[in-house]
Amino acid sequence: MDVQTFAEQISSRTMRGIALEVAELIRSGSIPVGSQLPPVRDLAEAFGVSPATVSGAWKQLRAVRMVSGSGRTGTWVRGDQTSLRPARYEDFANYGENILADLRFASPDPELLPDLRRALATAHQAHNLHSYTREPISRELKEAVADEWPYKECTFTAINGGYDGLHAALQMIVVPGATVAIEDPTTLRAFDILEKLGARVVGVDCDSQGPLPESLDAALEQHPVAFVYQPGSHSLTGKRVSQPRLNQLRKLLSGKATMIIELDGLAGLASAPPLTLGSAFPDRTVHIRTFSKSLGTDFRLAVLSSSEKFADQVQAYRNFREGWTSRILQCTAASLLTDPESLQQVTVARETYAKRRGALTDALAERGVTVSGQDTLCIWLPVSDQQYALVTLAARGIAVQPGSRFQVTPRPHIRVATGFRMDQVSAIADALAQAVGAFDGPILRR
Repeated sequence: MDVQTFAEQISSRTMRGIALEVAELIRSGSIPVGSQLPPVRDLAEAFGVSPATVSGAWKQLRAVRMVSGSGRTGTWVRGDQTSLRPARYEDFANYGENILADLRFASPDPELLPDLRRALATAHQAHNLHSYTREPISRELKEAVADEWPYKECTFTAINGGYDGLHAALQMIVVPGATVAIEDPTTLRAFDILEKLGARVVGVDCDSQGPLPESLDAALEQHPVAFVYQPGSHSLTGKRVSQPRLNQLRKLLSGKATMIIELDGLAGLASAPPLTLGSAFPDRTVHIRTFSKSLGTDFRLAVLSSSEKFADQVQAYRNFREGWTSRILQCTAASLLTDPESLQQVTVARETYAKRRGALTDALAERGVTVSGQDTLCIWLPVSDQQYALVTLAARGIAVQPGSRFQVTPRPHIRVATGFRMDQVSAIADALAQAVGAFDGPILRR
């Protein structure tokens, strides 16, 4: 880009003024995405300012991701990135119309969700309905969850879904550049949230019992502000933290300042309740339980437990936004969580999901492919070559998620949702086995 032409478009000679005017030129398209900006010293001379002024302006634009690069590599225009997008969450391949089994989304089966009609009919009885009182959680929902909560010394907050809770919690903890330790693999949207907050992510490797102590110990040497993990049935692998492993994690975290964030995304569908570090560290544990998988995705409802001080910080943050979660929604959920008929429907769903997953894992075992874990709405499958597996399955009309999207350190895996018909099990198992490289027989299309 010509220095003189560029300089003529900028009237300000202050650091902030240059940043604002360049940002507007990028938004308008006058400076195209992909352009390399003129060298700092050349611009400084053309502006009649110090190089530090131009460098400071570029730093402000890098902070909002409008430009990238610096120094010898040059500074490049990325585009209008001030409204960040969750890249992993929104990036789904287009498989067209020839898809036989879309196994990308580990979603609950609508036909297995509790009947909402009776619960909705009583929601108007919620305490403080239509009040502007910013109470963290409704009386009804608190009473419904308190008895079965994994630890007692905590304050409850109702939030608009598990990821809303994770975002709010991390917002209170993370400043740009701070380190966050997170189990590897983990939930996809956690990466988008951490990237948005400008965190530096450190992965903690896991085995069949949960996060590896030696890996967490190494991560703690980097002084992370938070450790995020799933103590219950892992949403990807289905593995569960054991009591001995939890004791090891507790010893490592003792005496540290690191906040602990526990995610429970399978409330009601897991065959056993999750363990927690909240009893050992009530002042710095945030436990988030979401009900969208068991009660319905449109609930967008979760409960967060924390210390009273942290709950107050979360509430202050929410007062800039929604203030509180709908009491109608909370009261409906409370009814479903205490109604015997609704609980029986959740039990049926849990058993049905387990049967579907078990049918696929058994069929894969017959083809020489071993799958571990339980309870989840997907299987986490190691493969020799991730791209080969994706292409092989796509050619047979089966769409799955690449495992690399869920990992800090990419290792070849695919995530396969179990939302299929039972009459598709054999064909899906054949295709998966060939994608893994363990099956040489003919592939059946159904």
